[in-house]
This record gives sequence, C-alpha cells and structure tokens, in this order.
Amino acid sequence: MKPRTTLLRGGLATAGVVGAMAGVHALRRAGAKVLWPPVRDEYRDENFALIDLDRAGEVIADDGVCLATREWGTGDAEATVVFVHGFCNSMESFHFQRRHLAQRWGSRLRLVLFDLRGHGRSGTPETDSCTVNQLGRDLLTVIDAKAPRGPLILVGHSLGGMAVLAAAAHAGDLFAQRVRAVALLSTAAAEVTSAGIGQLLRNPAIDGFRLAVHTAPALVQAGRVTARHIITPILHVSSFHGPVSPTLSRFTTMMIDRTPVETVVKFLKAIELHDEAAALPVLRDLPVLVLGGIRDLVIPFRNSRALARELADCELVRLPECAHMPQLQYPDETNAALDRLLLRAGVVGEDDLSEAAGG
Repeated sequence: MKPRTTLLRGGLATAGVVGAMAGVHALRRAGAKVLWPPVRDEYRDENFALIDLDRAGEVIADDGVCLATREWGTGDAEATVVFVHGFCNSMESFHFQRRHLAQRWGSRLRLVLFDLRGHGRSGTPETDSCTVNQLGRDLLTVIDAKAPRGPLILVGHSLGGMAVLAAAAHAGDLFAQRVRAVALLSTAAAEVTSAGIGQLLRNPAIDGFRLAVHTAPALVQAGRVTARHIITPILHVSSFHGPVSPTLSRFTTMMIDRTPVETVVKFLKAIELHDEAAALPVLRDLPVLVLGGIRDLVIPFRNSRALARELADCELVRLPECAHMPQLQYPDETNAALDRLLLRAGVVGEDDLSEAAGG
C-alpha cells in the first residue's frame, strides 16, 4: 500500500511540475519585456566583480557551516557597516553600496559583507538549520569574528532584513551598546504569507516542486534543471520593474541562478513561518531606515509601512517604480538614504554630507 501511495504521490508531483511549466513559460515571456528592454546599457562597463578585490575570509557558524566573508577598510574606522543580503542573492547584491560608501567615506568606514548559509560561496546547511533565527545567529557570529569592537551599522535586504531583526531579538544588549543604526530594505517583520511572497509560495509551480521534493526525491535529483526553470523565473520577474540595464539584468539573473535549488526549497518554509515582531522594541529608539518599492511583488510596500509605524526614529523611503531590488535598480536613491542614516547615527556630520555632495 505504501509503495503504491508513494508512486501515486510521485505521479501527482510529476504532473504538478510538468503542468506548472506552462505558467512558467508565460512568466518568462512577461519577464523578457522587463529584463531585456531596448534601452541604453548604462552599466555595460561596470565592474560587478569589484568585491573580489576585497579581503576574503571565512567564519564558522555555531553548527559548523562555513560562511564566506569579504572586508574593506581598516580596524580603526569610525564605524563598521555590515551587509546582509536577501533570498537567492549573494553579497554581490550590495555592489553599488559597497562602491559608494568606500568612495564617499573612505577610511572613516569599514565594510563587512557575507553570504548567507546555502548562498553564494558559503557552505550547504542542513534543512533544520535553514531558519530566520539561525540566520540571525549567523549574523551575530560574523559580527563577533569580523567586527568585535566599535559602532555598527546593519544593512539588511529582504531575508537579510529578517536576519537583522532576528539578531536584535537574540542580542538586545549588543544593539543597545554598539548598534548605531539599522537599514531595512524591502523586508518585513512578519505576515509575509498574506501577500507578496506568500502568494508566490502558493503558486502551483512551487506546490508541485515541493511535493516532488518530499515524495519523489529521485525525480528532483534527475530534474534539478527543470526545477530551477520552475522557481527562478518567479524570482527573475519580481526583481525589477520597468526598463533596466541588460548588464544589470544578467548580473542579477546569474546571482539568482547560482543559488542551489536545495537552498531555495529549504528556506521556503522558514520565510512562511517568519515572525520577528518581538525584535521591534529593540529597534524602537534607534535611527532606522525602512526603504521599499511600490512595485514589489515579493514583499509589498505595506509591510514597510507596518515596520515604520513601530519605530520612533524611522525614515520611510517610498520608491514608486521600484520592485524588490532597490539597491541594484535604484542605487543613487538607496545610497543617499544610507548617507542620511549615517548622519542620523552620528557617524558623519552635516558638513561632511555637504562637502561630499559638492565634491
């Protein structure tokens, strides 16, 4: 009876995967109009490998997973900015912010970036450790190893923003004593299943793939490429809105495509269960930047509004034509908002901003 049930479920999973492909191809056609418009390629000569010139390192998480890091700047900087990237991204997603902060503020800042577990150059985790709480602990481990002293500015995008909130819930004393400001880009404290990514997670393509993972692992092993074609187009299409540089589109698409399918599946449940609302009192009186796009299908802007309502010293930045990747599609607006956050945190002064803008 059990073998027959397994075969039946495996057959349903196969049918779900194959049947979902039609919707995926429709997404690809829609996404092609967004990702490959006939516009001037402003980033054709951009060096998106800039981060490879930074100091490379590794940090071992509390469960033994290796986390890849990059560092820029010196230990005597006035503050350290720690970046935490989003779901199916890597630390390269902060390319423009790493370049801008280094150029504008020089030796006054130190920059630390790392790849979340299962992403980029970091190690592969066990399924049970793919939780937002664990990502928060990973962030604290990276801080302890790479920025053990001095003021901190934490910048989290999407899943990375959730990790920052989880870290706040775990380490209130650290936030009270050393964290000077926090930036939360396109993220949410809770309720991501009611809209946005929750709707994407209920897509028949995702449901079919998840069923295959749990009931027919051999099918997934044999059809990993097919599975990627089911999931990643959703992420591609939701990254940008409107005209975008083809070079930037390729850079983002390759970053998403390099994320193992297993990582995607392992973290889907974590995102559904995510609720870091308990961390908000820790941030309530800190300078916080909350930035989001009106066109974000993954985490709708109303989540940004909800975050901002809970924070006493918050700048809410609304980008009308932005989707889920503001730091890449709207780097100037994002960088300007980060500069203002540094000012509010007391890391730079009004005169510094004026001189930098004039120079």
